[in-house]
Amino acid sequence: MKIFDAHCDVLMKMLMEPKIDFIDGSYLHVTKSGMKKAGVMVQVFAIYVPEAIHPSMRFEAALTMVELFFERIIKEAGLTFIGKKEDLRALNKGEMGAILALEGCDCIEMDLLRLRTLLRLGVSSVGLTWNHANALADGALEERQGGLTRFGKEVVSLLKERGCWCDVSHLSEAGFWDCLELHNRIIASHSNCQSIVPHPRNLTDEQLEALIGHDGQIGITFVPEFLTTEGTATISDVLHHVDHVCSLGGKKHIGFGSDFDGIDRTVIGLDRTEAYGHLVNELLKHYREEDVRGFLYDNFASRY
Repeated sequence: MKIFDAHCDVLMKMLMEPKIDFIDGSYLHVTKSGMKKAGVMVQVFAIYVPEAIHPSMRFEAALTMVELFFERIIKEAGLTFIGKKEDLRALNKGEMGAILALEGCDCIEMDLLRLRTLLRLGVSSVGLTWNHANALADGALEERQGGLTRFGKEVVSLLKERGCWCDVSHLSEAGFWDCLELHNRIIASHSNCQSIVPHPRNLTDEQLEALIGHDGQIGITFVPEFLTTEGTATISDVLHHVDHVCSLGGKKHIGFGSDFDGIDRTVIGLDRTEAYGHLVNELLKHYREEDVRGFLYDNFASRY
């Protein structure tokens, strides 16, 4: 089955270790060979600038990751760049597509031109914050839990104008509600259910129902601490979150955003891209094949 994975941090690792082998290396969770084995037809690659990088160097770091994306992922590895819906529809059987996303707008500071530049360079999905506050909004772990600033609202307006995804994973709850008022293409690329695991990075049932009602999409993620409070996460825990979103009426709004290469601990049996097959097999035991195809690919692809 085809797979659309809405979030990985390969580019961040490449920034730190430029000679990493993306094609068939063992250091990365996501590789070209792993994608091929698993049937990952579309992978979203996030531009995440680590907080350890000095603020004055963050935009340069983001541009470096754009260069790594086009040189190492597109040119060297031969993945197909997906920048708009027509590119996605044009993917042929056997081709693998790559989408460029921005995870957190710290690197643009308060300069809208920087964001316009990144959009022109191919970014088509933007998360406003990482876990903490920036010039746009508060992140999910910020104690203040404020919503969008005036500049944050300008950014969301630009994303709406350009037809880009606004990604609310990592955003404060107040910021989440602000985005739903301002934009019509909302996703949570890698978040789970707070009613199962009360982690601030997960979404409440009220948020999930609103996202579903907004025709948005949630990418169930494989971050163990977002999946279970028991410490060790299994594929059954992933299915528990899928089941819960379905119970809220979200069967057509579920996908997956692994967060591979952004996590150290992994789900048992789901430790690399090529292990997606184990998840597929478990899903097929509980859901109709049509639904599983939706979870794995169609739901995200139809909203891009």
